[in-house]
Amino acid sequence: MTATPSAEHWYAIWTRSRHEAVVRDQLRDRQFDVFLPTITRWSRWKDRKKKIDWPLFPGYCFAKFDVADTLQVQKCNGVVSIVSFEGRPAPIDDRELDNIRVLVGSDLQYDPCPMLKEGSMVEVVGGPLRGVVGRLLRKDGSRARLVLSVDLIGQAVSVEVDAADVRSY
Repeated sequence: MTATPSAEHWYAIWTRSRHEAVVRDQLRDRQFDVFLPTITRWSRWKDRKKKIDWPLFPGYCFAKFDVADTLQVQKCNGVVSIVSFEGRPAPIDDRELDNIRVLVGSDLQYDPCPMLKEGSMVEVVGGPLRGVVGRLLRKDGSRARLVLSVDLIGQAVSVEVDAADVRSY
């Protein structure tokens, strides 16, 4: 007797701002397998500082469900939509979320970062080149190489900066 493959897949759920935990809790109450990766940050008020768990991917929560249950997911308070492609919920590869789960469960330090692709326009947001916009040539670990160009004369210069100081433009 062969087991039937599960029709359930992981999906990204786009939530209202600061509603990630609310959505997670509602989905959990409805018996869905949910995942909300967090990162601990210090939050400062006028009179005190406190460690708070913030979503690693603000505005998103992940849930495993069958596409037939889409309406039940969308009815949760705080859900904007399920991330879709061509009008159909787009499943996420199990390995991608498993990798994030392993990282979050480890003792390693981690920080969210934009997914920058070589060739995309980026802006330097820190350091001596703050405000400079260039094209990302490559990103190697903690370093990023940018190309700054003068298109009219067909000339360019490249510079290496700290990758943490670079954001998508």
